[in-house]
Amino acid sequence: MTSSLRDLKVYTTYPHSCSYLRDQEATTLFVDPRQPIDQKLYSKLSVLGFRRSGHHIYRPHCAHCNACTPARIPVAGFEPRRGQRRIWQRNQDLRVVSTDDINDDAAFDLYFRYISLRHSDGDMYPPDREQYQAFLNSVWDCTRYFRFYDKGRLIAVAVVDQLEDGLSAIYTFFDPEADKRSLGAYAILWQVEQARAMGLSYLYLGYWIRDCQKMSYKADYRPLQVYIKSRWTELI
Repeated sequence: MTSSLRDLKVYTTYPHSCSYLRDQEATTLFVDPRQPIDQKLYSKLSVLGFRRSGHHIYRPHCAHCNACTPARIPVAGFEPRRGQRRIWQRNQDLRVVSTDDINDDAAFDLYFRYISLRHSDGDMYPPDREQYQAFLNSVWDCTRYFRFYDKGRLIAVAVVDQLEDGLSAIYTFFDPEADKRSLGAYAILWQVEQARAMGLSYLYLGYWIRDCQKMSYKADYRPLQVYIKSRWTELI
């Protein structure tokens, strides 16, 4: 198996409607799906701004737009804001369990309710089992599924990949009726602490998009590094 970036083949999609910015076209750069991937190569690609969806590794490659900006939290320097500290304290009663998969009915039912109530206008609606497994599962043996329980009831799942230098927050879904807990924010805070406990440097958050409400929240976590012009720099 190669871990050399020079040996990689990549492909681009045809322009298609952008999922994040209205009236914009998007083009995506994909690593050849036949390329053997291991944690080392996956980590190198993440440092270059690539992201995973299922078994595919991709990066936005739009001709006239660079709004999708790779973002990561350097966990050693992270300081939660007042509101984030309140969210952290509010969820200290939750129990977290790590599992190797999310193929059970309890996890899928939670995902189904989350997508149906929170993202019925998105590409993942209507949710189905095949799409769920293709999107979240991985064959590279570096993915963990952290389940958050409230008195025995599953209320959130964080899908997390372990890289050589950090954790990658792939996706989080949660009970859409537990608004007071702010579970999406709590999952990020929890992963920051998990990365610290593991001696890792970063929590990769995927793409920050300033003008997209669904993706702009990542700037709430400071310090935040963004990948611009082939280098990581702190967002001002």
